[in-house]
Amino acid sequence: MTTWTFDEWFVVTLARTIADREVTFHGFGSPCAQVAMHVAKRTHAPRMMLVEGATYAVDPDPPFIPPTGNDASLQRGARYRMRFEEFFDAAIRGDVDRMFLSGGQIDAHGNTNVTAIGGFPDGAKVKLGGGGGGCNLSATIKHLTLWTTRHRSGRALVGACDFVTDLGHHTPAGSRAELGYTGGGPQWLVTELGVFDYVDGCVRLRHLFPDVTLDEVRAATGFPLTVADDLGTVPAPAEGELAVVRRIDPLGVRRSEFAAAELCRSFDEDAG
Repeated sequence: MTTWTFDEWFVVTLARTIADREVTFHGFGSPCAQVAMHVAKRTHAPRMMLVEGATYAVDPDPPFIPPTGNDASLQRGARYRMRFEEFFDAAIRGDVDRMFLSGGQIDAHGNTNVTAIGGFPDGAKVKLGGGGGGCNLSATIKHLTLWTTRHRSGRALVGACDFVTDLGHHTPAGSRAELGYTGGGPQWLVTELGVFDYVDGCVRLRHLFPDVTLDEVRAATGFPLTVADDLGTVPAPAEGELAVVRRIDPLGVRRSEFAAAELCRSFDEDAG
């Protein structure tokens, strides 16, 4: 019987948002997205171009995912290592298809906050790491996959971000079209409760994980929840996908993003 843990299912679900032949990038400190990109490259998207978030290495072949995104092993076997400015030039030209973004706060339109919780700058309660170049990139990259592993806390999906670091479909200053941004904005949002897409610039729940109820999602979401008419269950991982997760991330780097209770979730193909 095939069994798997939730953290394995989560990165497989993230990986499935990547299409073959896409140029895909993740930012700093993104272990789940990083593992997901390598899983996609080794399963359903062998012709994607994978760009590492800290080293800008193109299509590296590391023996495993190390605990830090700056590790030299993430350049092993790379076809090329882009310069910082080369990657940003490619993004503004529209040559980057997908970027993974997360945030301490995410609103219904896909704006994210990784700058500060509370009024910024004077009233900030918590200073976060900051977005680096994420704001620029989120404006021009074709598609964004968002993720959070803290949805259940009630503090991640919020009615309004205290500060907009990275851009969703509609910002307080206007829509993407009104502001002249060329990127397509968020396409998917994956949380520990379910999978969401975006309709007319607003997030919509598409799939639930089988141990989660719709009432739980509503209670943890800080804005009115739109639910797909054909709401279903997140498709289970295949044996081949699980094998790649375990091979590429034997240290369990992905697990560092989850609360302890989420790491206790496990599944099998009979129970669903």
